[in-house]
Amino acid sequence: MRQLITRIDDELHGRLKAKAASESRSMNELVTEALSRVVDGPAGHRTVRQRARASGLLAEVQPPDNVLSLDELEAATRGLGRSASEALEADRGDW
Repeated sequence: MRQLITRIDDELHGRLKAKAASESRSMNELVTEALSRVVDGPAGHRTVRQRARASGLLAEVQPPDNVLSLDELEAATRGLGRSASEALEADRGDW
């Protein structure tokens, strides 16, 4: 495992220390997680989702098996009426 030494101002150090204490975590754990999120980008979101799922806080909705493609949906609704924009235009009249 590598060590990273960096200089931060006293105010930031104090905020990190307070946050770590409020979460009952070490400053090292807090900083490592923050750096991972910066480096991993969207992968950090996966970590949050995994933690939420593990703790039962993530509600996942599965799409139904019979989802229509856009082309299928257009074909299935063709001829059922005017589009919303056409209906609004007709209601507005010639102003």
